[in-house]
Amino acid sequence: MSTDFILSDETRAALMTVSTASIATALFKRGLRNQFIQGVSPVSPKEANMVGQAFTLRYIPAREDRNPITVFRNPDHPQRVAVETCPPGWVLVMDGRKDARAATAGSILVTRMAKRGCAGLVSDGGLRDAHGIGRLDMPAYCANPSAPTNLTLHEALDINVPIACGDVAVFPGDVVVGDRDGVMVIPAHLAEEITMECKGMESFEDFVLEEVESGAPIIGLYPCTKDENQAKYEAWRAKTGR
Repeated sequence: MSTDFILSDETRAALMTVSTASIATALFKRGLRNQFIQGVSPVSPKEANMVGQAFTLRYIPAREDRNPITVFRNPDHPQRVAVETCPPGWVLVMDGRKDARAATAGSILVTRMAKRGCAGLVSDGGLRDAHGIGRLDMPAYCANPSAPTNLTLHEALDINVPIACGDVAVFPGDVVVGDRDGVMVIPAHLAEEITMECKGMESFEDFVLEEVESGAPIIGLYPCTKDENQAKYEAWRAKTGR
């Protein structure tokens, strides 16, 4: 776990234009095969990527004697504290135990996060008032809409500790990137290296897509194993400034 790493404005801006597919490939090359959060999708697709470091909240199964509705009167309730302390520019990642039968947050709390300048929210559980959350500019991802309060099945317990979210180990400070496909988690110590590699991958894949749309065959082009295709790519880069 690394909380010393701070995502630079330059790296954040670059990741705003990088697909989760490119990130997945770059991580796969390094032996990391399980960094895509399973079972979550955008509440409402956004034009821009969600990019930020992970601030985490862990839920455990609710026990009835510990989770009456009155617990929300406690100013130290972990769910409320997480919403108020997730730093601006960071993403609140929730371990909802992959159980969307009850919500892990709702539109009022998520709106508060958006107003505080947070970069997004990811939960492998449910979100209530999903329509309202979807209208926010801030991206949010969840397993499913879910009306029941979190207290029905979940107890918010730990803030900013290592968690599981959609079968991915998420450490505080990891870099979280979300697009229309879903959410990737980049270990903090690899963030800048992965970003630089993915920028090149995105450029090449844009070139390949143009070639395919023009009728070019895939073999020898993707991956590029023919010198003439490499030469065409270099000429394309010079022409497009990519």
